[in-house]
Amino acid sequence: QVQLVESGGDLVQPGGSLRLSCAASGFRFSLYVMRWYRQAPGKERELVATITSHGGSTNVADSMKGRFTISRDNAKNMVYLQMNSLKPEDTAVYYCSAVGLGGSYWGQGTQVTVSS
Repeated sequence: QVQLVESGGDLVQPGGSLRLSCAASGFRFSLYVMRWYRQAPGKERELVATITSHGGSTNVADSMKGRFTISRDNAKNMVYLQMNSLKPEDTAVYYCSAVGLGGSYWGQGTQVTVSS
């Protein structure tokens, strides 16, 4: 069955870095656009970053541009989110999502907390 499993969330101090990972299985990963979303308490889910199926194009939300980087390894069925210069407002549950002809899939999320 389709699975997206996020990992790497943690408690980190402001200014710190984290790398989130998402392991995909059960579908043809290399044919899917991959996205990271996040949802903070009391707020709507927002799109963080997108990467095309072969990784040739990426996009990061304006508020995170220059701090976050999305990447993927199609040989390993993995997508990553490198987060630098973290701020308290980056605190949220981070989700990976796959979008393609077969539909869309979501992981269960990983908690990122930025606090001193």
